[in-house]
Amino acid sequence: MKRRLLPILLGLLLLMIWSSRLLTGEKTFLLKDADTGKVFLQMPVKEGEIFSITFVHSVNKSPVTDEFLVKAKGFSSYRTLFTSFGAGMESGTEEGQVLTYEEDGTMVLSGFDNHFESFQLIVGTVSDHMLKIGGEEISLRDLCGRNTSVEITIRN
Repeated sequence: MKRRLLPILLGLLLLMIWSSRLLTGEKTFLLKDADTGKVFLQMPVKEGEIFSITFVHSVNKSPVTDEFLVKAKGFSSYRTLFTSFGAGMESGTEEGQVLTYEEDGTMVLSGFDNHFESFQLIVGTVSDHMLKIGGEEISLRDLCGRNTSVEITIRN
């Protein structure tokens, strides 16, 4: 009898954990090697939470921060913050986008209409990519290594 009861209890426990994640809107942020699938970082996130990636632009040598918003499924671009125009940078807005300025002169581009299930980037060799999530700031160069192709996914 005990042998039959244990799998049922384990199944119920897993169902309760899975259900509570659905009810709380908790999801999993996943950062992995795009080539090998090796997981570098896995942490809980919630719908409405923002994470960002900051890097120094290779041409105009100024910092750029891309902020992303966790959605019910996947994530979307929320805002891009930058301090100077130049080659490879936004020079205007597209339909629905808004360009504003913060008090310190930082330009903020928002109003994007996109959605990602995942996306890939290559960790910088000259300049680092800094991931900010859950109150932590993480060097992708230190975590993943230079020139590593990484994939970011939000898993339900």
